[in-house]
Amino acid sequence: MKLLPRPLRGRDLLAIGAVAALAVTGVTAAPAVTALAAPGCAVTYTTNTWQNGFTANITIKNLGDPVDGWTLGFTFPDPGQKVTHGWSATYGQTGPAVTARSAGHNDRLGTGATTTIGFNGSHTGANPAPASFSLNGVTCTGAVVPTPTPTTTPTPGGTPVGINGRLRVCGVHLCNQYGRPVQLRGMSSHGLQWFADCYDEASLDALAHDWKADLFRISMYVQEGGYETDPARFTREVNRLVDMAEARGMYAVVDFHTLTPGDPTYNLDRAKTFFAAVSARNAAKDNVIYEIANEPNGVSWATIRSYAEQVIPVIRANDPDAVVIVGTRAWSSLGVSEGGNENEVVANPVNAANVMYAFHFYAASHTDSYRQTVARAATRLPLFVSEFGTVTYTGGGQLDLASTTAWLDLLDQHRISYANWTYSDAPESSAAFRPGTCGGGVYAGTGVLNESGVYLRARIRTADDFPTG
Repeated sequence: MKLLPRPLRGRDLLAIGAVAALAVTGVTAAPAVTALAAPGCAVTYTTNTWQNGFTANITIKNLGDPVDGWTLGFTFPDPGQKVTHGWSATYGQTGPAVTARSAGHNDRLGTGATTTIGFNGSHTGANPAPASFSLNGVTCTGAVVPTPTPTTTPTPGGTPVGINGRLRVCGVHLCNQYGRPVQLRGMSSHGLQWFADCYDEASLDALAHDWKADLFRISMYVQEGGYETDPARFTREVNRLVDMAEARGMYAVVDFHTLTPGDPTYNLDRAKTFFAAVSARNAAKDNVIYEIANEPNGVSWATIRSYAEQVIPVIRANDPDAVVIVGTRAWSSLGVSEGGNENEVVANPVNAANVMYAFHFYAASHTDSYRQTVARAATRLPLFVSEFGTVTYTGGGQLDLASTTAWLDLLDQHRISYANWTYSDAPESSAAFRPGTCGGGVYAGTGVLNESGVYLRARIRTADDFPTG
């Protein structure tokens, strides 16, 4: 049976607290400094510092009247501290004085609302935190209270990114900073144009802490009302979700979600523009994996390979070592759904390092012959199951938990990482949440889950085996 494209899905098609986790030799994590005030603002400023450099993350909470457009002001205590590159705000610096202006998507801050911004910086001394902050001229005064923040020292109880650091491909495996094979397990978003309300702070908290997921796949459709309609807005949204995953110690798979048309070269210029921007902005992060074409179909492996060898250098110009996932022929089935197999990729692999190859399956539609291909290919190629479902290829229909269990047992055996479709409340049986869950603020536990969500949560929650020696 062919792995056919899924139809448009989602509510009749109606239509970011970050702690940077940098695995850098000599990195130290500074305590969070919280400045409290009422009725003005509260600011939490957290840094990770290494020799001559640091990353700062700032969470701003408005305790006063709603604002539309804001400027945060603060002064560095040390004249050697400089902002070098920022995100989610427009930064200015005169001497030690710094301003950060809202960036459009976060202009409005209602009473009690929060937003998170951040920057990379340089320093020549001890890199002390600013003594105070102001929001639109209102000083955020009050007690300065040190609170603990995660450190970048890997420990058995740490986060997936904290333990494994920057990933790379070694042989047929995805390997951690110790050069040991690891398997990441997590969930995929649905289309951001339809289900943005599913991906808020509470939702990502539940994924990281209740589900204990290792990764969050950010599924950014290019067509179907996605990126091509407003590249700047969708790029900002992807970056926001990358930051949210990073703050929770999860890996973020940035999925350039192409499906129709199936020829990836149709979106080549868009892909170059998008990945140039996202890789430049996130190059310092250890948690980003790039998936450059979701499900190529109706084209040859040679065409897909050519596309990959034009897009990957754009990423490498900014982020030389990031892991890149390349879609495979026939809806990322290694060609099986169009009568092929893994031999075409083995014989003509992408000419780039740190590359993995996507395999997608839907358990009720793709069974023994597909599993046999993966079992064979896993000894020859580095595979990443960046999308799979517990149901049919339509995203709906009856769950096949027996086939799903057989698939996940196989992936566990070969340490193949995976993301399930979908972490959403779409009106389809593949969705983790019951319809109406998103935007309601409650995502933890099983009470809000569909049958697929209950199964996947239990499977993902089992302890990770991340080797550190």
